[in-house]
Amino acid sequence: MEVLKALVRRPSPRLAEGLITHVARQPVDPELALRQWEGYVQALADSDWSITEVAAAPDCPDSAFVEDTVVTYGDLAVITRPGALERQPETSGTEQAVCDAGYRVARIVAPGTLDGGDVLKFGGAVYVGRGGRTNEQGIAQLAAHLAEFGARVVTVPLTKVLHLKSAVTALPDGTVIGYPPLVDDADTFEPFLAVPEEHGAHVVLLGGNRLLMSTSAPATARLLRERGYETVAVDISEFEKLEGCVTCLSVRMRGVPVSG
Repeated sequence: MEVLKALVRRPSPRLAEGLITHVARQPVDPELALRQWEGYVQALADSDWSITEVAAAPDCPDSAFVEDTVVTYGDLAVITRPGALERQPETSGTEQAVCDAGYRVARIVAPGTLDGGDVLKFGGAVYVGRGGRTNEQGIAQLAAHLAEFGARVVTVPLTKVLHLKSAVTALPDGTVIGYPPLVDDADTFEPFLAVPEEHGAHVVLLGGNRLLMSTSAPATARLLRERGYETVAVDISEFEKLEGCVTCLSVRMRGVPVSG
């Protein structure tokens, strides 16, 4: 049976100081954010994901967005080099966690930069957003690391959002969903399904036909249920104020390496 494990990281008490790029700053309530994070983690656990907490990084305001620190593929974990200098100390805790989980490790090194939130994997393709956080050198290094798997790496220019998965994610059948005003070129993806809300573009595949998504996208949830999916909604409004979404708050590791 497939092993399902999720890495998560407890929010920093300095969360309200997190970086923003494409949105206006709003007040963030760290206590409410912690409760929302706990609800998010519980939703994963309720769907039979085994939860591992990466060591907390209280001095790193954005550290709850653990997805940005690693890209997993097969038995390989590629430790990223975040494009924001302030976030680069976040990777050490994640590296320890994936090593403990049995992964081989590779690393993105200077001058390359890569944020995990820019990487969308499905159907043997790896789409990587090239924007403010991920550069050409980082994409080239990722492609070299994944060459042994025969992965097809596709660069996607970004100008309207922080990360690629701020604009699009994929359904279990390979359909890419996105909110058109934030997608630079929907023709990059085939098939593509437009959704009516910004946060409707963000889903986590929980297994089977179950999708984790934000309570901020009720119309999209209805659309997806009409297509036969079961939706599990969580409130992550405090993280959304910092350009976060449901994908950012965990690293989902399917087929986790098993020793012995």
